[in-house]
Amino acid sequence: MQVGLGLIGLGKYIKYIPYPVVSGFMTAIGVIILVTQILPVVGYYPKEDVAFVEDFKPYAEEVILDNILKEEAGEGILVLEDFNQTIRRAKNITEEQILKESQTLASNEASGVLGTLKVLPRALNNINWLELLLALGTIAIIYGFKYVTKKIPSTLVALVVMSGIAIGFGLNYRSIEEIPSGLPIPNFGIFQDFNLSSITPYIFTALTLALLGAIDSLLTSVVADNMTKTKHKPNKELIGQGIGNSIGALFGGIPGAGATIRTVVNINAGGKTRLSGMTAGVMLLLILLAFSSVASQIPAAVLAGILITVGIGVMDYKGLKAIPYMPRPEVFIMIVVLVLSSVWNLVYAVGIGLIIASLMFMKKIGDLTAKNSDVIPLNKEKAWSDEINFPKNLKEEVFIKHINGPLFFGSTSDFQQLMKQIPETATTIIIRMGKMTYIDQSGLYALEDALAELCGQDKKIVLVDVLEQPKYMMERIDIIPDLITKDQIFKNFEESLIWIKENVKDIY
Repeated sequence: MQVGLGLIGLGKYIKYIPYPVVSGFMTAIGVIILVTQILPVVGYYPKEDVAFVEDFKPYAEEVILDNILKEEAGEGILVLEDFNQTIRRAKNITEEQILKESQTLASNEASGVLGTLKVLPRALNNINWLELLLALGTIAIIYGFKYVTKKIPSTLVALVVMSGIAIGFGLNYRSIEEIPSGLPIPNFGIFQDFNLSSITPYIFTALTLALLGAIDSLLTSVVADNMTKTKHKPNKELIGQGIGNSIGALFGGIPGAGATIRTVVNINAGGKTRLSGMTAGVMLLLILLAFSSVASQIPAAVLAGILITVGIGVMDYKGLKAIPYMPRPEVFIMIVVLVLSSVWNLVYAVGIGLIIASLMFMKKIGDLTAKNSDVIPLNKEKAWSDEINFPKNLKEEVFIKHINGPLFFGSTSDFQQLMKQIPETATTIIIRMGKMTYIDQSGLYALEDALAELCGQDKKIVLVDVLEQPKYMMERIDIIPDLITKDQIFKNFEESLIWIKENVKDIY
């Protein structure tokens, strides 16, 4: 699906994401990193806090029992008919299972920005000073070593030096979680045992994941563009991502997307070209195959310190500094994306930001169009240059309406006022459409209603200089010729004026 999205050129639409959305997204990434790394920096891990975990044991029992009922439902066991089976399974629940589930629930409760803020008081009361010193030392080296030389990435120096100190002096530090070694065996059964019926229930889920992954990766590319002043190729990005996810699936891998945090780390370390990303991939493969035991010894606080500097660096300070001077709607969009991304979901926040930005843009365009296409009486509307010689004796009988732009859903309400503002003395209405380059379905139906109302009042309608797209749309729903016959449509105002002189009588 992602390869298909790239082939049909969907990636190019990423350029339509407004700057306030991108700015809010980038700053939110920084906020998420900064806040969520506070706990490992101070050496606090919720699932190891006995008192905190204890609070989740009742919920853990509920989750385990719920899972048992779901398993039985999958096996076709009816609880009401065979309740003894449920009781037997429930009795086999061990304290170890409850503790493990409680730790999982505790970790989930403390995850993300909001979760971190919830347990922050507990963390600050249980600071591990060794972990804090390792993190602060890492941060100091990253910022300080840049003044020594920029040829060697200061992040790499900090990682090596602080890890060497922790390991060399045999400090009682916490290492990162154990990294698995080796590669799983590829599963070709997905081809050999392929059955369409087995995947049809998941088509919509797959499409959702494909779209979310595509948006995530393309936004990451936009962030990288802003940091490196380069321009990515979005469709190639999607095709590459689709190929990578397809190959990963052969090994039992779950679908992935471009990771903004890792991308920023790469750029801050000096990576500027495609080669840096490829090198990172090769290095990860080598670590997986040969050096996983060594990498597993890296202190968690050192990585947390590195990420703190990443969070500080990824924020869009240019956008933040411009808040006092930006238009209020753009500030609102940026703050909405920033807040929702930080406390809820990055991709959904961007989607909501895009919707708000689109609505505001449409309102602005609608207001501008309506302003340029005001519906006002003939005696107040400024005549066009070719209307100067219009017969004075027919000014009460003829109303001239100028449409000065597209007629679409944002301007239909103003256009509909035409019916209310036409003088009762007017027996003929000239609608000049030379500047109406486009009409959408909303505008089309508004125009139809107005013309039908006018025709119902026995008023003659004359259309002048109807452009190709509006004319085609009016013919599609039979405005032409049902309401406006072809002999009432003229290429220019001069032709319509001849018709007016021949067919309109001076009554008033």
